[in-house]
Amino acid sequence: MTRALVGTAALRLESVTKTYGSGESAVTALREVSIGLDRGTFTAVMGPSGSGKSTFLHCAAGLDQPTSGSVRLGDVELSGMKEAALTAVRRERVGFVFQAYNLMSALTVEENVALVPRLSGRDLDRAWLRELLDRVGMLDRADRRPSQLSGGQQQRVAIARALVNRPEVVMADEPTGALDTRTGRQVLDLFRRLVVDLGQTVLMVTHDPVAASYADSVVFLADGRIAGQLHHPTAAQVSDRMTHLGEA
Repeated sequence: MTRALVGTAALRLESVTKTYGSGESAVTALREVSIGLDRGTFTAVMGPSGSGKSTFLHCAAGLDQPTSGSVRLGDVELSGMKEAALTAVRRERVGFVFQAYNLMSALTVEENVALVPRLSGRDLDRAWLRELLDRVGMLDRADRRPSQLSGGQQQRVAIARALVNRPEVVMADEPTGALDTRTGRQVLDLFRRLVVDLGQTVLMVTHDPVAASYADSVVFLADGRIAGQLHHPTAAQVSDRMTHLGEA
């Protein structure tokens, strides 16, 4: 599979609408959402409960097909793809980080990260794997199993796993939700460094204004629509905007 063309956005949604059900029971979770994410940027997505955040992430990642509109990951159009092709694209070009770490308990740190290229039939670049473990601060624990790690350490392994295939975009869904404040900020610092040092594109859904303040920009959703955007946000600015969204 070819990599994205130089100069294209890492991710672009054009007029994306997603409706679940039909007739009187139909629920529209996204309404005409259009946005582009430049390469090497960190974008947070926030909104009240039911605003469409999860649907946004699922459509952007190819986990769900929009009812109408277009989703492009680099030079690849996801909309209308067959499921087998979508699975291949997700495996090759999207890295996922969730609130739950989803590590294999029987595997070591290194084996958990190496599992991704092996499942996708790619040769393991051991030098890159070791560099990733070093970048996330887990190289000295490469032989340990998840049960021997703290929550923050497990999330660092999950981040390395998300990066091992050099994805177009890393998509993070509440990645600090299960962590204490100090550990959560360490993980967010790590995302920030990956964007700056590696040019990685990160899209993160969060409910936490402090977490969102680590991003280059914050996109706000309300009732399935984009309801504004903040660039170089502070936690106070994000919190204030969320308050107004809630009032609206």
